[in-house]
Amino acid sequence: MASADEPIGRRVARWRVRRRMTQQVLADRLGRSKSWMDKVERGVRSLDRYAVIQEVAQVLRVDPLVLLGEDRPPPMSAGPLDGVDEVRAALARYDIRRPPASVAETGRHVEHAWLTYQHARYAQVVRLLPGLLDAARGLREDAPGPLVQAYRITSSVLVKLGEADLGWLAADRAVAVAGGDPVLAASAAVSVGQALRALGRDRLALAVTGDAARRLVPSTVHGALLIQGVLAAAGCGDAGRAGELADRAAGVAASLGTGDDPHRTSFGPVAVELARVVAAVELGEAGEAVGLHEQVVRGEAWRRLPAEYRAAYLLDAARAYLQVGDLRAAGRMLVDADGVAPAEVRCRPVARTVIAEVARAHPAPAGVARLATLVGLTR
Repeated sequence: MASADEPIGRRVARWRVRRRMTQQVLADRLGRSKSWMDKVERGVRSLDRYAVIQEVAQVLRVDPLVLLGEDRPPPMSAGPLDGVDEVRAALARYDIRRPPASVAETGRHVEHAWLTYQHARYAQVVRLLPGLLDAARGLREDAPGPLVQAYRITSSVLVKLGEADLGWLAADRAVAVAGGDPVLAASAAVSVGQALRALGRDRLALAVTGDAARRLVPSTVHGALLIQGVLAAAGCGDAGRAGELADRAAGVAASLGTGDDPHRTSFGPVAVELARVVAAVELGEAGEAVGLHEQVVRGEAWRRLPAEYRAAYLLDAARAYLQVGDLRAAGRMLVDADGVAPAEVRCRPVARTVIAEVARAHPAPAGVARLATLVGLTR
């Protein structure tokens, strides 16, 4: 356990090693020299600008408060997090505790859980999951669809709540039970990609999603895999690869037009444009990200995305405005996200990181001080 008196440079070094980065890799991702990085870690150069601390934390995928040595406040979302242990127990349960349900009935429950998730009602989803997983595991082996989807929902909400390791387990289970159905297995690979990115394993996420995408004809699942590849490539710092995958995804979206989305991917032309924005944020191209953002949210298609998707994206847009130093706009993105889906802002660790930085402004942008209090950043 690190001491609160430990120099910040030593904390940076420890997290760099945990993320399996060399000083050169971390320096390159920050746009700094290896000499600068070495001096920071040895304490020769002070790391006292919060914007720089936030940038280092973003690359290391930790909360800036961790690097500052401050106590991390408990998340406001005590309700949803209280249920994670029950979900963990359900994932560890291999015996079936209830009579098998019909495929049709379980499918209806899965659809209800997806809709609840897409409305960002995470507390309710967490309460539903143990029973849903038990019911789906009780189905006959030739009907894996509901169980794959149940595992995918489980993975998605756990990643949201900062339980990416457990989310990866659920996503891996989804792949395992998909069997020989290539589309079902590929939909599970979308969830694997999301979990791996949340764990900071972008290169592995890029490999997994790329391999799955190559096996599919153009479809919403194929497009969703390409989007995961865009974000993973950006996380690796590979702008060329991210752009190439985004262009391929745009081509798929254009060829599909509007239609059904049975695997709940939310894929379409607007999703591709949002991915370009988030990729630009990850690559440190904040000016480009802001410009793209202000174009894409003008369209009507943006408003038709699920609440969860829009609110999650607005958190990334807030990060873009932070990078260009526009705290007022960053605060507006946070408040807008809270209006769209409060749980997305109040339950997610990544949201607390952004709120913490915006709230440090004097005075804090309108509405942000209230959010900081709600998530436990101020007392």
